[in-house]
This record gives sequence, structure tokens and C-alpha cells, in this order.
Amino acid sequence: MAVKIQNKYGSIDIDNDVIATVVGGAATEIFGIVGMASKNQIRDNLNEILKRDNYSKGVVVRQVEDGVAIDVYIIVSYGIKISEVCRNVQDTVKYNLNTMLGIAADSVNVYVQGVHVTE
Repeated sequence: MAVKIQNKYGSIDIDNDVIATVVGGAATEIFGIVGMASKNQIRDNLNEILKRDNYSKGVVVRQVEDGVAIDVYIIVSYGIKISEVCRNVQDTVKYNLNTMLGIAADSVNVYVQGVHVTE
């Protein structure tokens, strides 16, 4: 499934993997986030932090009637205020999608899948 954008020059199709890469890159740059997590950790057999090429397993892009809804699965660092990290993820993801791809996300849902204790 892809996001379709119509303009006066024609149509643009943006694949969900491209959106997932932009979202994952934006999320991992935020202070307090250790990395991305898989949505289905048991099924995917991934207990470790996802690498850059697997962002699509930690980001779910859904088409809603009037736009796009994004689900982001993250692992946060111990000792960080989780609500602030999640709010920063929402703001940064919306901003990057709008500036890089021209897509306005209707909702960005953040799911904290774990807390990582760093030494």
C-alpha cells in the first residue's frame, strides 16, 4: 500500500517502507530513545533493538479515510520522562513527514515496548 498524492503535474506514490524509514530515522534521533522495537516481538523473534534497515517492523503506516495514521514502537532509556519523549516523537515525526515527503499525518501513536537500562 502506498500514499498517493495528486498535484497539478500528476500523481506521486510514496511506499510505506519509505514512510517507515523517515519515521524511524526521525524517532531514533530523539534524546531518550534507545531504538526502535518490533510491533510483534514474539512473532518476529526480535528481542533486540532494530537496526536501520528494519524500521518497517517498528513503524506501522495505516491509511485512514482522510490521511495517514502512524504507529511507532520504541524503546526508551531508563530515567527519562516517558511522556516528554513520546510528545517529542509525535512532534518530530509530524514535522519530518511534512517537510521531507509532503504528507500530513493525522495521528502519530507512540507505543513504548520497553525500557533499557544503560550503564
